[in-house]
Amino acid sequence: MSDIIASPSVRASALNKGIDLAQLAQDLGRTTIGHEDLTATARAPDAGAAQNAQYWQVDHSAYGPVTEEPLSRFAQVAAGNLGAANALIPQVTHHDQADMTEIEALRQSWKPDAQARGIKLTALAFHVMALARSLREFPTFNASLSADGKILILKDYVHIGIAVDTARGLMVPVIRDADRKGLFQISGEITDLAARAQSRKIAPDEMGGASMSISNLGGIGGSAFTPIVNPPELAILGITRAQMVPEWDGEAFKPVLKAPLDLSYDHRVINGADAARFMSCLCGFLTEPRRLVI
Repeated sequence: MSDIIASPSVRASALNKGIDLAQLAQDLGRTTIGHEDLTATARAPDAGAAQNAQYWQVDHSAYGPVTEEPLSRFAQVAAGNLGAANALIPQVTHHDQADMTEIEALRQSWKPDAQARGIKLTALAFHVMALARSLREFPTFNASLSADGKILILKDYVHIGIAVDTARGLMVPVIRDADRKGLFQISGEITDLAARAQSRKIAPDEMGGASMSISNLGGIGGSAFTPIVNPPELAILGITRAQMVPEWDGEAFKPVLKAPLDLSYDHRVINGADAARFMSCLCGFLTEPRRLVI
């Protein structure tokens, strides 16, 4: 087990759960093990269970030429997590739009200063700051439900996970104490974490423990989607591409830059009214971003 890269807390947790880290590392196809790998849902889907799903047992080659490409162990673990989360959590998605006009103006005006510091200032940094502040305003969202569903664990810290699309699959490094950091610091961390996730240089202790995660598809496209809650988090924020839309100001239509936001949440803890209030708060911070940076 000396060849396994795992923190002391991970090793202690594995010992308590009776998990053989060497065997787990072999099953996962890697030597780095984090807390998220110790949960039952983090294991790859059982092959026997798949064999019992008769509707999957189709000879596709009977209908035309096919090729087969095995899923990586990383992708198999992710599939197990997503399948369990979607099956076990009653999820609801609340859709809204945030006025990004002021953020875009600030981003453009501060771009030279950011470039002088070697930082790429993106709208995502504002989203992280706004989400962190909103989580402080709504403690129930900054919480986790115990495994037996009887205890709500409220967190006195705000860590934001940032989903990164890599060649190996989705990775979610975490910005720690996002509510205590400035805009440029958050921007720098986003760039650094994303780059190291792509090059597989993220350490195990840089993942897991998020208060809430962000899945940002703004750079790709789309107008809305339904992200899956990543347990033990209670909610996840989806972002798609901002675009100019006509908005009635009482006298005429005017163009407004709006970013579609999608909040999926665990309905066992969060109800629709709370989700609507949370999103109203979040959109308010994004509409008036100076409240975040002053």
